[in-house]
Amino acid sequence: MPYFAAAAVRDESGWTAAEVNLRGAADIDDVADRLRDVEPDADLSLLFVEADDAYLVILRLDEGEDLRIFGSDSAYAEESRLGALLVGDLKTSVTGLDEVDEPRPAATPGDEESEQPAVDPEADPVGDADILADLGISTQKLLALCALEGMMPADVTAEVCQVLGCADEVEELREV
Repeated sequence: MPYFAAAAVRDESGWTAAEVNLRGAADIDDVADRLRDVEPDADLSLLFVEADDAYLVILRLDEGEDLRIFGSDSAYAEESRLGALLVGDLKTSVTGLDEVDEPRPAATPGDEESEQPAVDPEADPVGDADILADLGISTQKLLALCALEGMMPADVTAEVCQVLGCADEVEELREV
C-alpha cells in the first residue's frame, strides 16, 4: 500500500517540512521518534500520513512530547501493517464525536445544486479529532473534511496546511 508521510514542524523561525520514511518502523513510539528527529527543538511537530488515496493519519507532538493521533478511518488498521502500527491501538471512535451531529463541509461558492455533499457513511474516524482545534481546525471541520466523498487524503492535508500556513512547504515535498 503506497503512502506519503510529510512532517510539518514549527519553531521560532516558522514552518519547515520534510518527508519521513516509515519503512521498518517497529511501533508508534518509533514513528514519534522519527517525527522528533525532523526538528528536535520544534515547538510543534505534525506528521501527515496519507495512504492508498483512502486514509489519513495525523500525529502531533508539542515540544516533542504528548503524542496525539487522529485517523480518518479505523479500517486502515485492517488494511496494512503501517495502518495497524499507526491506528491499531486506537480502539475507540473519535473523541468529541458527540458534539458533531453530521459532518457539514463548507459549501463551495456557486454550487447551489447540491444541498449537502455526500459523505462516506462507512468511515469510522478514531483518535483525537480535536488534535488541531487550537490551530484553527475545529473537530467538526476535520471530521467534515475527512468524511466528504471524493475528498482524498492529500486534499485534506492541503486544506489543513493552508489554514496552518505551511501549505507551500508540504506541497514542495509532493513535487520532488
